[in-house]
Amino acid sequence: MSEAENFARLMRGLKERAGLSYGALARWLHTSTSTLHRYCTGEALPAEFAVVDRFARACGATQGEAVDLHRAWLLADARRRAGAAAEPEPAPGPGPTPEPEPTVVVVPEPEPEPLPVVRRAWYRRRAAVVAAAGVTAGAVAVALLAAAGPEPGTPHAGGSAGPGAGSSAPASPGAGSASAPAATGAPEGTPPAGSTGSAGPAGSAEPTGAAAPAPGPPSASPPGPAPGRGPAAPLKAAVRSHVWTAGCDHAYLAERDPGSVPPPPVEADAPAWASGQHAVHAGTQIVEVTLHGTGGGAVVLEDLEVRVAARRKPPAWNVYQMSQGCGGGLTPAAFAVNLDAPRPLARPVAGNDGGSTLPAPVFPLRVSAAEPVVLRVEAATTGCDCDWSLDLRWTGPSGSGTLRIDDGGRPLRTSAATGRPVYGYALEQGRWAR
Repeated sequence: MSEAENFARLMRGLKERAGLSYGALARWLHTSTSTLHRYCTGEALPAEFAVVDRFARACGATQGEAVDLHRAWLLADARRRAGAAAEPEPAPGPGPTPEPEPTVVVVPEPEPEPLPVVRRAWYRRRAAVVAAAGVTAGAVAVALLAAAGPEPGTPHAGGSAGPGAGSSAPASPGAGSASAPAATGAPEGTPPAGSTGSAGPAGSAEPTGAAAPAPGPPSASPPGPAPGRGPAAPLKAAVRSHVWTAGCDHAYLAERDPGSVPPPPVEADAPAWASGQHAVHAGTQIVEVTLHGTGGGAVVLEDLEVRVAARRKPPAWNVYQMSQGCGGGLTPAAFAVNLDAPRPLARPVAGNDGGSTLPAPVFPLRVSAAEPVVLRVEAATTGCDCDWSLDLRWTGPSGSGTLRIDDGGRPLRTSAATGRPVYGYALEQGRWAR
């Protein structure tokens, strides 16, 4: 039995025991009856962890049953992503020749400082209140899995780990030290000594020296550790960089005219759609990272650091909204990142589910082959076209290091969209309209 079939079997069992109809459950999950039926027959898999959690609670699942269902979804979702990664990326369609990219200016890697969370500045009023419905880090998956502990017979995500042991794709090598940087005693907002540049106004930076910054840890894509860089991370990291709010709401910046842009895709097809349009995340970007241990022991996740590699002036492109408004009753706990800050931080933020508070994710977190952890990061900008990544510091049986989280070896990219033309797709007319 495949991972997807096992997940569907567990869903059917909970539904039948609860005696609920597909219609009643679909209303609770904010989805269609046909979509829920496909979940229960194994024809489709939920793209969001929150759908699984709400389904379990609607069916009155016990804590152990909820853990089994969550674990089955994580394994099925990992299998789906592995299959999607093996498929060749579609060639981008014809379009106007893009203007040359603005010059990328390297910004020095900053040290953390406490900064307030910047709320999302959306560029148009929604027809309905948009609420996130995704994976909660620590609040749901970690708490449930940690409470129940590994179940007998749970499949492990990899072999034993040791010094120099590599991890299978999309795992990344670890490097560097897990110790925190020493305090400099400089006032808030002051770049560390030896920096090669200084941040200017929002959306720009000016270099002040010719020396290159010290290289960070290697990307999550290349297999195997660099010589002399320390042990490989005993972790498998699956990264989703096109996560939509409530599974339906997102916006992209694209240079093409509305007449040459195809209709909005479903969330699962968003990476191919965005690649074909050379589109960039507009205003916000949600990144979801699923982590599995690859050895017999547990790995401790110590901290998550934000690295902004470059800031550019946002391109004067069109904004294409994937939805004209969608509803949702769950705001998941997550790490909020303000990319406009001189030293962006991944700040834990509590969520809300029907009036019940979902605790904010707090480090350290424990992960193993039997206890996966899902981290959700919501980055926002109103003033720059930013290249950024995340560094996850870990400690395990083989040592300690840093795991680079990016977009398949390339930096994540999020651009401000304030003041840009905004288009939504008019279904009745079959075209994009303002």
